[in-house]
Amino acid sequence: MRLLPCGDRAILVELPDASARRRLDEVLSRTAIPGIVEHVPAARTVLVTVTGPAALVEVSRALRCLDLSAEVMAAASDDQVVEIPVRYDGPDLGSVATHLGVSTDEVVARHTEQVWRVEFAGFTPGFGYLLGDRGGLTVPRLTVPRTRVPAGAVALADEWSGVYPRASSGGWQLIGTTDLAMWDAHRQSPARLTPGRLVRFTSLASGSSVAAASEDADATESRGRS
Repeated sequence: MRLLPCGDRAILVELPDASARRRLDEVLSRTAIPGIVEHVPAARTVLVTVTGPAALVEVSRALRCLDLSAEVMAAASDDQVVEIPVRYDGPDLGSVATHLGVSTDEVVARHTEQVWRVEFAGFTPGFGYLLGDRGGLTVPRLTVPRTRVPAGAVALADEWSGVYPRASSGGWQLIGTTDLAMWDAHRQSPARLTPGRLVRFTSLASGSSVAAASEDADATESRGRS
């Protein structure tokens, strides 16, 4: 790992790949290191904030001593997996299928038949960058981003999938819609998709209510936390 100072209260840890970043994120989540306030994962980096300038040296030394050689993440049980019901009606579904050389049904199948992990969050509150365990859905971003993407849009870009938590501009390819709220300031944990969470997308049958399926997903998640 490479440690870079970020002011006098943070250290940016650069890792060689996403797997190493994932292991560091997990180790920091399970290990109490004096002087660390919090850590924020990204694609291949982790920002570690500390209590003050005096803690930088000791925290840096502790980070260098961490063992990241083993896979440390335990498999999640079914009640820890966030299920997101989707109506696959996105305006870019057809162009995604054309780019991949498959049918739109195959795009939906690839999206729903794999488990996605929230690798990190960013861009806007509640937006998680999801990486699938099977791949097969790598597509380019739009050449010209949209000025407005609606809340609940389910999208693809590069190897990632994501759900827009609020209306915003965006350059990802839109393949579907969900009414399951990704961000709610009134929830105990406002962000539904936090780093490390596992996600399954489910396809709504024709005529099904997106809102009703979303309520069922909320109830299932609540049982999982209890």
